[in-house]
Amino acid sequence: MGQISQFLPVILMFVVVYFLMIRPQQQKAKKEKEFEAAVKVGDKIITKSGIHGKIAELYEDSVVIETMAGKIKMERSAISMELSMKANAAK
Repeated sequence: MGQISQFLPVILMFVVVYFLMIRPQQQKAKKEKEFEAAVKVGDKIITKSGIHGKIAELYEDSVVIETMAGKIKMERSAISMELSMKANAAK
């Protein structure tokens, strides 16, 4: 019983770290993957680098974004879920 009580604070610290840091990051990553998979042609998006555009073509791992300057091919992971949601909600 004495050995368990010695390790109890360490175990509790790992549990707290998991629920306050690791789990929320995993949930955010899962939501971003779902968002990337749900985009479709014609959606207005903003990339993580701040490029505004509309999806012109979809490929397995990449998208072609139509901007005012032309078309740009980017990875799906470059699309910012938060910025795109805010931009679409503001309209």
